[in-house]
This record gives sequence, C-alpha cells and structure tokens, in this order.
Amino acid sequence: MIKTEKLVYGSANSSVQFEGSISYDDSFDTPRPGVLVCHAYGGHSDFDIKKSEQLAELGYFAFAMDLYGQGRRGSNPQESMELMNEFNSDRVLLQQRMIHAFETLKNFDKVDENKTGAIGFCFGGKCALDLARAGEDVKGVVSFHGLYDAPTASSGKKLKGTIKVDSSILILHGYDDPMATPQNMIDLADELNSKKANWQIHAYGNVGHAFTNPEANDRNSGLFYDAHADQHSWREMSNFFEKIFS
Repeated sequence: MIKTEKLVYGSANSSVQFEGSISYDDSFDTPRPGVLVCHAYGGHSDFDIKKSEQLAELGYFAFAMDLYGQGRRGSNPQESMELMNEFNSDRVLLQQRMIHAFETLKNFDKVDENKTGAIGFCFGGKCALDLARAGEDVKGVVSFHGLYDAPTASSGKKLKGTIKVDSSILILHGYDDPMATPQNMIDLADELNSKKANWQIHAYGNVGHAFTNPEANDRNSGLFYDAHADQHSWREMSNFFEKIFS
C-alpha cells in the first residue's frame, strides 16, 4: 500500500523548520532507491505529493522537500515569485538547503543511500540541477520544464563542488518555453559539457512551460499543460531511473 506522511524536519545548523512529505510502498521490507522531489516556485504543494505517490508506485521512496521553511508558501504568483527570488539571488543558500534535504533523504532507513535521485518542476528543476552542480553523490537528476541559469556565488560566499562523473542528468524541455529559451537550453548543454557531465536533453515541439501541470492554462504567457509531453516525459524519467538504479 502507498503511504504518504507529513514530515517536519530541521537542521542542527539552523533554526529554520521545514515541512515536506514522504511517500512509499509499505509492502517493501528492504531499502529502496530514494528520490528527492523539488517543488515549483510556490513551495511544497499537493502537486509534489501526487508526484511522490507516483514515484512510490514505481517502487521508490520519495521525499517531497520544502526549500522555503514551514508555513512559507506562495498563495499567488507575486508571493511565489518573491519567495523564489530570495534563492535566485542567493544560490549558495539554495545549495545549502538542497544539500540538507538530500542528506535528510539518505538518512531514512527505508532508503538505499547508494541509489538516490532528484526530480524538479519549474523552479524545482533548477534546484535539482543545483544539487548536482554542488557535487553531491546523486545518481540521477531530472529537470521537468526547469530553469537553466548557472549559479554564481553571492558576495562573500562560495559555491560547492562540481558535477560528479557518475551522476546522470536528464533535461525534459518544452521548446517553446519562454522561461527557458532554446538559447538557454544550449547554454545549459555547454555548461554540462564543460563539467564533463553525463547528460541528455529531450525537447518537445510546440510545448511551453509547466507542461506537466494540468492547472496551467495561460497560453498567452507560454504556460500551458500538454498531456502528451506530460506522459512522455514521465516515461522517460521512469526509464532513466530504472537504468541508473539497476
């Protein structure tokens, strides 16, 4: 049976408490590959819980993390943008919180810490990529209609690491995404090449941003759901994880 539980977690190095969720199939009695689920700009939501439950159905232990902190969620686009921009302007802090969430995932008894991955949607795609960029030992990272700008250190702060050679990266991209243009996609490919990363990009024609979200319906702004791209990208992710975790 698939179980989903709320999870409040914190860090010994910070007073911030976080509230995410975990999903898993309780019929397994051995540790499972663990997948971190990174939320879009509004914060941890029912969308992330649904994706976590779908991962649990595939046999994975899924941890839908909280980047912002308990009680901090965007209730409208403006609030969500303000929350996201706190981390867009401080990628070191983003990196630190991603690493903390990743360590939390690996510490679950139900997780095989040698088989870990991360997925992210929209802003969460950037977060998942930044986990790999930090040099963490994550086997696979998947970005769904993510944001691609490479991180730069804030004044007086230092970014960690670079992508490990045994980490694999899958980019699932809407070619007409106004928030991640074809040039942005090429820039990301160049960055990943320069870091000797093991990467692949799948681009969907006539598909915009947020193509996995059935509630996205703003075609004028380039944010709209696409059932084919949603289903195909999930299959690509499933095949990707099946291969790297085998």
